[in-house]
Amino acid sequence: MQRAGKWKTPRRPGPKKGTNIEKDPVGVYCRIRPLGAEDEECCIEMISSSTIQLHAPNGLKANRNGEYKEMQYTFKKVFGINTTQLELFEDVARPLVEDLINCKNGLLFTYGVTGSGKTFTMTGSPGEGGLLPRALDMLFNSISPFQAKRFVFKPDVKNGMDIQSQVDALLERQKRDSQQSVPKTPSSRQKADPEFADMINPDEACKSENVVEDCCYSVFVSYIEIYNNYIYDLLEDAPFDSVRPKPPQSKILREDQNHNMYVGGCTEVEVKSTEEAFEVFWKGQKKRRIANTQLNRESSRSHSVFTIKLAQAPLDADGDHILQDKSQVNVSQLCLVDLAGSERTSRTKAEGSRLREAGTINQSLMTLRTCMEVLRENQICGTNKMVPYRDSKVTHLFKNYFDGEGKVRMIVCVNPKADDYEETILVMRFAEMTQEVEVARPVDRPICGLGAGRRQKNQAFKDELSRRLEERGGPCNPDDPVMLDQLIESFPPLPPCELVDPNDDHTLPRLIEVLERRHRIRQMMTQQFEKNASTLKSMLQQFDSQLNAKETILHDQQTKLTEKEKLLINQKMEIERLEKKSKTLECKIDILQKTTEMYEQDKRSLQEELETQEQRLQRELSERRRMEQRMQGVVMNTKHKWEKECERRVNAKQLELQNKLWVKDEKLKQLKAIVTESSSGSGAAIERPERPSRERDRNIAQKRSASPSPLPTALPAHPMHRRSHSAGGEKWVDHKPSSNLDLDTVMQPIIPNAIKVSTPNEKALSKCHKYVLRHQELASDGEIETQLIKGNVYKTRGGGQAVQFTDIETLKQQYTKASSHKRRSVSPDGPDQNEDMENRVPVASTSSSYGYQKRRKP
Repeated sequence: MQRAGKWKTPRRPGPKKGTNIEKDPVGVYCRIRPLGAEDEECCIEMISSSTIQLHAPNGLKANRNGEYKEMQYTFKKVFGINTTQLELFEDVARPLVEDLINCKNGLLFTYGVTGSGKTFTMTGSPGEGGLLPRALDMLFNSISPFQAKRFVFKPDVKNGMDIQSQVDALLERQKRDSQQSVPKTPSSRQKADPEFADMINPDEACKSENVVEDCCYSVFVSYIEIYNNYIYDLLEDAPFDSVRPKPPQSKILREDQNHNMYVGGCTEVEVKSTEEAFEVFWKGQKKRRIANTQLNRESSRSHSVFTIKLAQAPLDADGDHILQDKSQVNVSQLCLVDLAGSERTSRTKAEGSRLREAGTINQSLMTLRTCMEVLRENQICGTNKMVPYRDSKVTHLFKNYFDGEGKVRMIVCVNPKADDYEETILVMRFAEMTQEVEVARPVDRPICGLGAGRRQKNQAFKDELSRRLEERGGPCNPDDPVMLDQLIESFPPLPPCELVDPNDDHTLPRLIEVLERRHRIRQMMTQQFEKNASTLKSMLQQFDSQLNAKETILHDQQTKLTEKEKLLINQKMEIERLEKKSKTLECKIDILQKTTEMYEQDKRSLQEELETQEQRLQRELSERRRMEQRMQGVVMNTKHKWEKECERRVNAKQLELQNKLWVKDEKLKQLKAIVTESSSGSGAAIERPERPSRERDRNIAQKRSASPSPLPTALPAHPMHRRSHSAGGEKWVDHKPSSNLDLDTVMQPIIPNAIKVSTPNEKALSKCHKYVLRHQELASDGEIETQLIKGNVYKTRGGGQAVQFTDIETLKQQYTKASSHKRRSVSPDGPDQNEDMENRVPVASTSSSYGYQKRRKP
């Protein structure tokens, strides 16, 4: 059931237990009762043949602030106010009667609030028979020609069925007829109760076409009520005592060997017609407890259960008598339950026993709801909770229907008047939950292995025998008294047999002659009958052989047809399997094609990436070779430079040591002169030694070709020079990529207040005003050229940072070619102006190019 609104019960997901038993949900139907008066407010609207909609009454809306909204409920089928009893029977009860004839159990019960039309739906009224009389009428219309004689089937005390022989059944019938205390149920419509005489219109009679003709049937009915959770037998004949009337004795529930629940000691009456079954039902209906309440003039105070039990057994091989085998007896039953209506004591104003009855009724209905909830939870969520069947006699009695097998149908009767709105909502919730409960589907019970058509063969034999006898002037039916009279009249008439005179010699011989003639005629008739019987027997045997041959051929054809059908089914299954496999393979092929395309794309991208990496590797290799050559040149130049530097330093150290030695010599000579002067006289002139010539030093200086030329001490001719833009006081972002090479030149760009980064980021840019990028590339002559790309940092409107480039400084490194070892001539200014082309150091030249909006500082 589906329902829109806030009151929808959520479906709890859960794993279902796997089982091989096929199950069907409980079929829930809804029947709407007509309003009692036209001016009454209606709260139920039939939207479609399976959906109804509930409207909250106006007063309830005002009191609850519109909490109740329009709610929709879906049933298997909804019957409106104009639905007839026949339409309801055709859709709900007829399939259950069909299953009853086919040895399958069924349960049909009505549910609803008090005064919603449950009893009318189940019982009906004269001219509008309910489900119960129509079910009985259909059953007897179907099996009437095939009923067994009374007392052939006899219920035992353990919910089983015994088979009696024809003699025992006859004795039982004679015993029953002899007991005058037991009233004999009428078998004609004229003797039936007038209230049930015209329940069903003859034009509305229905019949089942699926009756097995090779079986005999018997119908047994029982009628009980469950009052205050006690079971009472309504068909029990209790002895009447006017002095001390005894209350009816309650019955107990028992379990048979097949774990089916039944009422122990319950009266089961065998009925042979619809009228007889009606009389038995009316007998129990008079004992049912009914009371007058403020809501219903005839309110049922108990749950009633009318059980129709059908016993059937196959005929023997001759098709004349029932097979005397208890194991071949099949018993099926249909329970028609009229549940008492739920009610609120605040509305009924019940007191005393009525209050107790209402409480027991509501408690049993609540137990039924609880059992349905636990069953639904066990089936949906896969749990194994215990279902509280024993809390109520109603649920305990029908336990085998929900745990065993059999169809279950429920008719929800609703009253559309606004006063029953809240009770109707509770009924709808129970119906919604019940539809989700599943019961095991009834299985077909096995039938005996005897051939079909036994009854027809036996009847055909009897008809043929009667026809042959009729053709030969014999009696068609030996038991017919008319035929016996005609047979007696065909004999010669007897002469007068009175003997008046003892000497009469004519009477006795005449009588003897007539009797002998009659005896001869009888012998001739016997011989003719035996001859005809043997002829008929041979003909029947011939017919039987032909029929058996045809049956054998038919059986073979049916076997071949069954094999062909099985082959077709297997081929269809194989085709379906191959189609599924084909679809699966197509899906796999599509997936593989997509995967192949993805791999091909990845392969192409990887090949492109590999080619790019190879090109990059080739460039790096060529760059590496170039760098190796350049580094070899730098190493050679550095080696020559340091060799000359070492030679210069050695010469300078030698000159220094010579000067120190000369100073010492001078001091010694002066000391010697002083000593000599003091000894020789004061008049002698002291001869000063000559200082070593500087020519040697010049020659040594000229030989120092490997040392760099000394820098001039004088100021340059042009003292003004351009300062680098990065020498200001601003804060800079020094961006030096990690791929740049360290050239180890003397002149390196030094930027004060700089944040050195290898990758620019927003955090560093936000702290600085200037930006410089050190970019290296190969110049046209194959040397490395370093560019300082400078710019200003601006803040954008979005809160970020932007750089506007304004200037580019280029740093180039050049090497001299060591082509000659000749020295240049010394300038007149002195030896400091000499310069060797081989020993010239690298010169860093600076050139500037300016971008747009460039402002230089002085």
